[in-house]
Amino acid sequence: MKDNSKTLTSYKKAHTLLGKIIAMMENGEYCIDIMQQNLAVIGLLKSAHQQLMEDHLNSCFKHAMGTNNQKRKDQMIEEILKVSNLANK
Repeated sequence: MKDNSKTLTSYKKAHTLLGKIIAMMENGEYCIDIMQQNLAVIGLLKSAHQQLMEDHLNSCFKHAMGTNNQKRKDQMIEEILKVSNLANK
């Protein structure tokens, strides 16, 4: 995997925001304010997912496609499709 600092930063920000959301819920804050923070977390997680996918495609996937191992190629394609389908649910 490539340098994952950008992805890790997104996860850390999401983690911090989740703590804030939990505190907001416990304090009975306004629903819309909580939903806005929730959407921010979703955006960070989507961004992290996209970065992980790009890194995977440019490293592991590219390496597998460059081999003569058809079974490994098929497996990598199946994994990408599975993750993509999960992301689109």
